[in-house]
Amino acid sequence: MRPTLKQLEYLVAIAETGKYGEAAKRVNVSQSSLSTQIADMEEELGTRLLERGRHGAVLTPTGRDIVVRARYILRQVEELHTLSRQSEEDFKGRINLGVLPSVGPYLLPPATRQLHQRFPELRLIVREERTIDLAEHLSDGRFDLIISTPESHPECRSEPLFTEQLWICAASDDPLSSTTGPVEPEELRGHPLLTIGYGHRLSELVHRLADDIGTQVSTEYEGSSLDAVRQMAIMGAGVAVLPSLYALSEARRDPEQVIRRVNYPSAERNIALCWRATSPLSDRYRTLADELSATAANILEQGAASIGAA
Repeated sequence: MRPTLKQLEYLVAIAETGKYGEAAKRVNVSQSSLSTQIADMEEELGTRLLERGRHGAVLTPTGRDIVVRARYILRQVEELHTLSRQSEEDFKGRINLGVLPSVGPYLLPPATRQLHQRFPELRLIVREERTIDLAEHLSDGRFDLIISTPESHPECRSEPLFTEQLWICAASDDPLSSTTGPVEPEELRGHPLLTIGYGHRLSELVHRLADDIGTQVSTEYEGSSLDAVRQMAIMGAGVAVLPSLYALSEARRDPEQVIRRVNYPSAERNIALCWRATSPLSDRYRTLADELSATAANILEQGAASIGAA
């Protein structure tokens, strides 16, 4: 006898909640039934998968390996079920979407409204994560799709959504804030650049930009969010480097905030919808990509027009 899909589902639920009781609630079974199924699975496999501790359930090394494979198997089965229920014109069911925190809050609210009008039975479950975490959780099946930088996920299929320019903002009394035109590389030399921390592709891009133009990224402050980075720049800690969706959205909310586009060829990043190469839903995902791309183009166009961006 082999582990059943239910047993794999129970194991993943315990791994994600850390507690038998919480896992049982998630999968709608009694705790005793869940415990019995896990014990049967361990007996069948001939190894311990979990240890009960004072603070809950802890995966053994073997358990961690099996959870990774269990997530993959469960996602494959779910994708097959989804595919079998849909016609070419239809798109419904639950999709787990991971997204960069520098993109999600600005793209997804209007995009999900448009998607709901077109596909009323489609349900997006959204989570924001760093680039490296998006890669891991797409691979292990926690996400069906991610919105990220495609070069960070070379093993995936992807559909381009939009290209973002990089913008800067500085304190109001900084000479960089005295005009609104594009900022040239030489103007940034000697100014420490501010960006978000490790694990984000944007951080890598800003470090590379600093090397190219002959300046440095601040070692005194590393932001946990774009809002934090921008606020530190406003207080004079350095020059914030921000992507288009965020920069233009914030500039529309605060017309007094001066932002300037970085006039440098590599001061941009591509954003794409990415999914596992093994997924049978590529055609459906390209339909989603078309909707997301159209929404992003409208946001960027309106944002640039509102500040007279060059």
